[in-house]
Amino acid sequence: MFVDSKYSKLLTVLLIIVIIGIVGLLGFLGYEMYTKYFLEEDTAKYMEENFNTNNVTTVQENVATGDFNELLNFVNQSPTETTESTESGNQKKMFKGFEVVGAIEIPKTNVDLPILKDMGPKAMNTAVVQQYGPGPNQVGDTVIAGHNYRNGQFFSNNYKLEIGDTIYITDNSGTRLRYVIYNKYETKPEDADYMDRDTGGKPEISLTTCTDDSKARIIIWAKLAE
Repeated sequence: MFVDSKYSKLLTVLLIIVIIGIVGLLGFLGYEMYTKYFLEEDTAKYMEENFNTNNVTTVQENVATGDFNELLNFVNQSPTETTESTESGNQKKMFKGFEVVGAIEIPKTNVDLPILKDMGPKAMNTAVVQQYGPGPNQVGDTVIAGHNYRNGQFFSNNYKLEIGDTIYITDNSGTRLRYVIYNKYETKPEDADYMDRDTGGKPEISLTTCTDDSKARIIIWAKLAE
């Protein structure tokens, strides 16, 4: 009887462990489904309504080829204000309760996402965020951070990007700039030296995400394409 009772308790404990494991797995799969399908669908709809090719202007298509000074003049004269204006009545762009400061497209990895103002973990679970810097298409280094979900979402495929690949950044004024990757490396999670670097008076961006094993960060630098 004592042996049977001890054996029964052991089975009960094992059963509880199995149930907890199943519930955890279902929760994980449910979140994967949310990020893969529902969030992806909502994001695509938002991007089509707010940042499609009919309401943005790709600057490099409107300046003389190779005339970098003209390009910089255009950028410096272009309005890049992304905050609410009380005088004009313009409203902030919002996505799922978070302020949108622009958009990012990476053709090679099929990234087409709003860039959110960094307001903590919930914002980063929703899209990529402006982690540091002056803002999309403004002079200086704008750091854009995104999770590596290892399922193709957000910056999961940044490891595939190479020097020479193209990134498009659109600010809330509708100005769309083409950037070209010129540096890529891995660094420690605590390294933040890349965030505050001299860009020579030009707009640049840095992308940051974790490696698949989460032990390092993949950092990508991109500069304004001529």
